[in-house]
Amino acid sequence: MALERLNIETVVLNGQIVTMDKPGHRVEALAIAQGRIVARGSTDEIRALAPHAAVIDCEGRTVLPGIVDSHCHPDMHGARIGRWYDFFDGRIDTRDKLLALVRAETKDKPHDSWFTAYRFDEMHSGGYPTLDELDAASGGRPVFIYRRDAHMGVASSAALKAVGFHDTASDPAFGRIERDPATGRPTGLLRARAAHIVIEHIQAAYTAEDFRSGLVKVLDEYLSFGITSVHNSLTTSQAISAYQTMRQNGELKTRIGILASGRDDDLVRAIVRSGMRSGFGDDWIRLIGLEWVGDGSTSGRTAAYYDPYLGEPVLGEPPDNRGSILLDREEYTRRVAEAHAAGLMVCTDAIGDRAIDFFLDVYDDVLAADPRPDHRMRIEHCCNVTPAILARLKRSGVVCSSATGFAYDLGDAYLQNRGADAMKVMWPHRSMIDAGVPAPGHSDAPVCSANPFFGISAMVNRQTQGGRSIDQSEAVTVHEALEAYTRLGAWCGREEQAKGDLGLGKLADLCILDRDPFAIPPLDLANVTVLSTMVDGAIVFDRR
Repeated sequence: MALERLNIETVVLNGQIVTMDKPGHRVEALAIAQGRIVARGSTDEIRALAPHAAVIDCEGRTVLPGIVDSHCHPDMHGARIGRWYDFFDGRIDTRDKLLALVRAETKDKPHDSWFTAYRFDEMHSGGYPTLDELDAASGGRPVFIYRRDAHMGVASSAALKAVGFHDTASDPAFGRIERDPATGRPTGLLRARAAHIVIEHIQAAYTAEDFRSGLVKVLDEYLSFGITSVHNSLTTSQAISAYQTMRQNGELKTRIGILASGRDDDLVRAIVRSGMRSGFGDDWIRLIGLEWVGDGSTSGRTAAYYDPYLGEPVLGEPPDNRGSILLDREEYTRRVAEAHAAGLMVCTDAIGDRAIDFFLDVYDDVLAADPRPDHRMRIEHCCNVTPAILARLKRSGVVCSSATGFAYDLGDAYLQNRGADAMKVMWPHRSMIDAGVPAPGHSDAPVCSANPFFGISAMVNRQTQGGRSIDQSEAVTVHEALEAYTRLGAWCGREEQAKGDLGLGKLADLCILDRDPFAIPPLDLANVTVLSTMVDGAIVFDRR
């Protein structure tokens, strides 16, 4: 359709607009009609094209396409915000303060009233409390404190009893109830599936409305970071319902990609049986695929590696710990094959090299039996990419969905638990780009901050939040780092035709920055601030 016949509603003028459709390309202005970019050019050209359109004046600021966070958990965060205590603010920095918090929050509460907390990091909060300490502080009430990696937690005696973890209870499959080696009595520390059973018990009564009320706040925070699209990792059925209600109510201002949770067998079966394929939905809510969790976390010393962890063992850690695989090979191959045959993209969380190899073997078996070009199966987090694994990714066409946010927020823990020499093969984006292996970046929020510029800074500077080096040889350019959060984020969800750059016909999702990431000292990248965010051609966040 000729531009003269389009009803251009909005023009974006006076910008340094980084289009991201090719390196170094910028324009001054954009014209937007029906939520799409219909023209690009100079400010004078675009103003003359639509003299009566609404004007967004960038005042010379740098503009980027909307950020795509291709692996995060807004539903998990939304369900807990306002209900669970959040350790992320760092105020609880000793065990005494932690126990005082439990004491204050449980005092005078009914005896069956739970105290729940999340984003706990024993490295910064004085270590794990003992079972006796939790019992005394809570007055015998149920307490559960979830580690920030969402793979471990510590529970009081009443919490253990509530889920049937009595003194002689057997470990659940792919989980562990830690026990005192001398007495055999539970210590309160729960790993993997054992911790998830407690979470399921606590959240069993949470409704879609409980999720919705928290999601509104969480997604507003994402918009403040320029994030206009997310892939909601391990999406729950309550969240799927909540997102649709938000859309109906006019509350949904962020585009949602659903990675349905493999922890919910009923949900997975229903999606497979429904005939829905990856891509089902629209530009606001779209089914990306199915996701399962394959190993633990490096910061919690549970991700599966070939070589054992270094440093101080975690409470109850087995000798020569190399982490754990959390899925059965035969059963998981069957599930992947079923999903793949149904036209659903499969994503598997795997961090350590042993886990990545294990699940690449599963993918290889499925693809050998049912080959499909451009399948875009994903390994989520995919941190420990050795040269051998890099070659496998290239050969198989599997996407390294890279937890770049870990490098910044958790890099110090990686150095402590794996050692400096291992950093050469952690998030090796220089090597992956040079090899032609696509590796979008993500935050895994709320495990890490949702701020994408933290991960971008780590990719460019190869430094942790604490300023420690994680091997400079794997550093990338600013454009390459931004590409991991824009073009590749869209591509790994099969949405590259609609978003990821500011080309003609693309969705008018963009963010205006307080500084030019290409012109500032690289170490200043973590301080980039989003001033305004636009989705569908409308301002949905404005710091100004």
